[in-house]
Amino acid sequence: MTTQVKERGGYMDFTAAMREYIACEIRAMQALDLEEINCCINMILKVRERGGTIYTMGNGGSAATASHFVCDFAKGVSGALKGKKFMFECLSDNTPIVTAIANDICYEEVFRYQLLDKLKPEDLVIGISGSGNSENVVRAMKYARTIGTPVIGVTGYDGGRVKELSDHVMHVDLADMQIVEDIHMLFDHMVMRVLCKLNTEE
Repeated sequence: MTTQVKERGGYMDFTAAMREYIACEIRAMQALDLEEINCCINMILKVRERGGTIYTMGNGGSAATASHFVCDFAKGVSGALKGKKFMFECLSDNTPIVTAIANDICYEEVFRYQLLDKLKPEDLVIGISGSGNSENVVRAMKYARTIGTPVIGVTGYDGGRVKELSDHVMHVDLADMQIVEDIHMLFDHMVMRVLCKLNTEE
């Protein structure tokens, strides 16, 4: 983004920069692969049907998104749900566990370690990484694949190793971390809205 900020009437005028940001966001949203996202939604539904748990994880802003997924499904979707509820758990949320593993073993193991002898083939792992190359996310997804647990990647940039390891991805094909993270939250809310609408029609 190259828009120059101008001074107008004694204060800084950021409106052109904001318009440019919004325009970039719109272009990124219009380029999304909705068929691939549709596959991800169906994977999430199948986990509910078979009574599995969905594990989310990420670092930094992606950790916030991983946590937000749990909130929206545990309350938002499941609150309106008939029958089986969605079982979600965020591996980024428990600060004592994450810091203990990071301190005693290494930060790269904070997610995989939590899944050891706990993850089952009927579960689902959702790895969120803007770059697609967060080592701790990659290790957890590799572990999931060794026991036959399906994996969804939520990625940006070129998707990196997370995209390569995923059965399906919700991908933002853009090298801009802020817009990538914005649209990752859009994924959460879009999937939530779609499934809440489905629940009212069941």
